[in-house]
Amino acid sequence: MNTIPAQEIKRRGIAAVDELIAKGDVHIIRNNQPQYVVLSQERYEDLLESQAEAQAARIRASLEDLKAGRVKRGTAEDLIRELGLED
Repeated sequence: MNTIPAQEIKRRGIAAVDELIAKGDVHIIRNNQPQYVVLSQERYEDLLESQAEAQAARIRASLEDLKAGRVKRGTAEDLIRELGLED
């Protein structure tokens, strides 16, 4: 994991991040805690694309469940009872 203290960025500017981003994502440490992540534009676009693909896959799976009759309609109370969560 590439990490850099926020103070180092303040001192050296974005050049401090440029050196690390070539090796992968950069975690910025502030107050001794990871606070931010810097990604390359390419990595960011890949993450967005992966997220969209995963969302589409979940929707397709839900539609298949609906078509196959694996979806039950009911109330929240029905679900709580079915899960055995009532007091």
